[in-house]
Amino acid sequence: MNEQTVFIVDDDSSVRKGLARLIRAAGLNVESFASAREFLDSCCLERPGCIILDVKMPEMTGPELQEELGKTQNYLPIIFLSAHGDVSITAQTMKKGAVDFLTKPVDGNYLIKAIHISLEKDRINRNINLKRAIINEKMNTLTAREYEVMTYVITGMLNKQIAGDLNISDETVKIHRGRVMHKLGIVSAAELVRHCEFVGIAPAKELNK
Repeated sequence: MNEQTVFIVDDDSSVRKGLARLIRAAGLNVESFASAREFLDSCCLERPGCIILDVKMPEMTGPELQEELGKTQNYLPIIFLSAHGDVSITAQTMKKGAVDFLTKPVDGNYLIKAIHISLEKDRINRNINLKRAIINEKMNTLTAREYEVMTYVITGMLNKQIAGDLNISDETVKIHRGRVMHKLGIVSAAELVRHCEFVGIAPAKELNK
């Protein structure tokens, strides 16, 4: 289930078959779909891999599928294929995160290189998302007060300053701070700052405000 797969989405059966042969010959797993809707109705969205996507297809075009996948926060990298190079479509799809935009008939060696780049991008994205999910899971174990103290700690404030702002004792701040570090499995304020930045947690306030 964790094996990366190259998903071909193209309404031309001869193109699908030709690409599938090329990709399998490169030692990669491949699955083909005759339409964007068929792909969306499959159970492929959460599986690791990348998509080779035709631009012009009936019912739902390649760029429209890209837009739809963006709404679901799907991270599968996309390589677009088009029978006609279109500068505006190329710019639009690349701006939205496409890895490459290739013109048919595609050069096999170049396509395989683009696929490997896409698969590596997918691996990196999934590792980042996994790390973010693990950190968020640990953050969810914090009490409301621990979380509040944490947002002050990452400003660089001393325990005494935090205690004054929150109207609690220095010792209470120290206890909450220790619990935050323990629950998150970290040992330094610098590491805490990196964790919070990674998951988008903002400091309680700026030091000079």
